Amino acid sequence: MADYPTTPDGRYFVVRGGLWRKSSPLLSEARRLELVGELMTARRAVGVAGKDGNPEAVALARKDVDCAKRALGERGPVRWTDGAPDLNRRMAVNTIYADWYTALSSED
Repeated sequence: MADYPTTPDGRYFVVRGGLWRKSSPLLSEARRLELVGELMTARRAVGVAGKDGNPEAVALARKDVDCAKRALGERGPVRWTDGAPDLNRRMAVNTIYADWYTALSSED
């Protein structure tokens, strides 16, 4: 994976200005790699089913993607307990990370 900037609290990484929730740091590296493998398999299945024109298979594969992402901690309930909202898939400039992101962008 490319080296994307990570928010100071380690909860998100930024791609094209958007925040994406990182995998849970509570997972062992072995378990994380296992789940990433499942995620990649499910994503490939979405592509194959789509090319085959099989909407039922696409739906099943997308459920598998969702299950893997939830197991990784990238979707579903947040893992932090400080009451901060989930900002997944939001633009960094429209969040509490705006100043950090603006400063980061001006370093380039």
